[in-house]
Amino acid sequence: MRINRYQSSGWIAESRLERYFRNIQQDLKLFLFLLLLLCFYRAFFMWKLSGFMGSGVTAGDILQANWTGLRLSLKGAGGFTLLAFLLVTVANLIRPRWQLGRIRLIIGTIASFILAVLFEARFPYYEEFHMTYGLQVMQGAHDDKTALFFTMVQEYGLPWRLALAVLLTILCWAVLKRLLAGGTRSLPLNLSDSGRRIAGIGLTVLTVAFMFFARFGGGFNYATGINWENAGTTGDEFLNECILDDVQGIYRAIQSEKMMKAGNIYGVDKQAAEEMTPESVRAEIARTAPGAKIARPKHIFIIMGETWAQWPMLEQYAGLHVADGIKGLAAEPNAYYTRSFMPNGDFTSIALTGMITGLSEVNIRANYQPKSFKTVYPTAMAPQFKALGYQVDFWYGGSPSWDNIQRLALAQGFDHFYGYPDFNAPKTNSWGTNDKNLFQALADTLGNEQPTVHLIMTTSNHPPYNIDLAAEGFDLDKARQMVRELIPEAQDPDNLAVEIGHYWYMDKVVTQFVKETMAKYPDSLFVIVGDHGDRYNIDKTPSMYERYGIPFIVTGRGIHKGILLPDSAGSQIDIVPTIMELIAPKGFSYMSLGSSLTTTNRRGVNYGFWITRTAIGKADTVPLEPEPLTGSGSAPAIDETGMQDYINAIRSISWWRAKYGPVLDAEKLKDR
Repeated sequence: MRINRYQSSGWIAESRLERYFRNIQQDLKLFLFLLLLLCFYRAFFMWKLSGFMGSGVTAGDILQANWTGLRLSLKGAGGFTLLAFLLVTVANLIRPRWQLGRIRLIIGTIASFILAVLFEARFPYYEEFHMTYGLQVMQGAHDDKTALFFTMVQEYGLPWRLALAVLLTILCWAVLKRLLAGGTRSLPLNLSDSGRRIAGIGLTVLTVAFMFFARFGGGFNYATGINWENAGTTGDEFLNECILDDVQGIYRAIQSEKMMKAGNIYGVDKQAAEEMTPESVRAEIARTAPGAKIARPKHIFIIMGETWAQWPMLEQYAGLHVADGIKGLAAEPNAYYTRSFMPNGDFTSIALTGMITGLSEVNIRANYQPKSFKTVYPTAMAPQFKALGYQVDFWYGGSPSWDNIQRLALAQGFDHFYGYPDFNAPKTNSWGTNDKNLFQALADTLGNEQPTVHLIMTTSNHPPYNIDLAAEGFDLDKARQMVRELIPEAQDPDNLAVEIGHYWYMDKVVTQFVKETMAKYPDSLFVIVGDHGDRYNIDKTPSMYERYGIPFIVTGRGIHKGILLPDSAGSQIDIVPTIMELIAPKGFSYMSLGSSLTTTNRRGVNYGFWITRTAIGKADTVPLEPEPLTGSGSAPAIDETGMQDYINAIRSISWWRAKYGPVLDAEKLKDR
């Protein structure tokens, strides 16, 4: 069958095979255009943020990253092209008279717009999270949408980035339109009917083979191809993230969300975890207090500072003077400070979920698990403090509805939850109120209050950074100067100075509250810790410790330098048992996944890392690779088997608890 097709020279007859061959060529043009666009965006991003590269990066590493990235980008370009193949090429085989070429241009234009938006968003995302899109993207679906929008406008330049994305799309449209308008080659031979059938089959086989080649990233199976999980082929973290184009970055985020909901645990034998019994779990989490080490405090304050990272407290950054407050508290005789401490995860909700439930992060979002709202977990903090006679309250400078936190806290036994609307604070930013208003509201409730544990979450050290720092007493000009001196290659020292100024503001407000409250209510206990550390670093290539470490300080009446282990280390699941063994009477029974820094804990673990007093490392490398906390040189040896067993135990029990809920009765699990 021959179909008439119009060219500039007039109408010509065209066979179905010829039209198929011509459409395949147009699809190939679209594929190559999108592939080159992805590669160009990668190379430009790599050049623009080259300051994030490690000092040991070679030209060979850069070439390798781009080559591996090109292979990986076959997937994204192929995905968009497959859509054009189905809607145009295949449709033309079914309906040869339809003029569908314009659809291919529309698909290419839409793809160009998507890639341009992701490309523009990638810059601020990487500068904040040091990755090419991850689970934080999906986390945004649960955030306050209005607050998130205004943060993107005020802090990340959404209007001009979107405008630039539109301009890039128009340019891509013009180039692609011209490319598709170019000629195509005809079939080279005047074939017979049987020859045409053979040619058609051969062309289809080649097309399908090419689809598989693109699908697997330059191979024909998972063993020979490239995917986002094995694409990190260089020794530099920045280059490894550059290998992932924006499409693959988003795909990683989606897959990570799916794995999280499925409860997949890296490095843990899931079958073995499922075989755990209520009795074995109970044995692992049951604790008995050896006896109080300090007099019973009337008020206990657990202060979690937004992005309260460890690195500003290190000696090399002392000149910034942004952590003088907490460093001063740590130096007091009635304080203990360990610098070997890990967050539960890499964003706020994971930290709070861990504190509320007592569970470690294992890719199961407890704040979205139905079981979390039906019955209290045995390891939850609120009921255990209640057993000691305390009221348990949650104070948050943001919205109570954010990420199901209020609902989770109340379901897990908290007596009250106070978000900024509850204490009538003015809304000073898109997320809620500032830290000064938060702590003032809390201070106003003290006095005749019954013994109470307060879990407090700050908000000000978070974009958008809109605190009037000058009015608060922060010397912004001096901070800019110090940033330039410490990091001369910093791309935006002014903005970085504003960010660390908000760290200073949080430090100032918290330490002022601690000092004033301690003076007024000397029978108080304070725990100060960060929710996570990884957001911004003054160093573009921070060490693992500088990137992920957070401070942990205990201060109050009866606390002294020797009250915790001299080589203590831990993570956020160890906070509650540490407090318990400071204040609980001898024989008091409680349940905790973590353990006390007063007696046993010399290591901390979280979703992906472990820490000791002298070393830090990734939890999923085999064998474990210790990295010294500070300075150069080799890290001390660790107990490989002991650490692996500890990591697996923490993860397995957390997964089991989240799957089966609070049940510790074998009879009740028979039907689950």
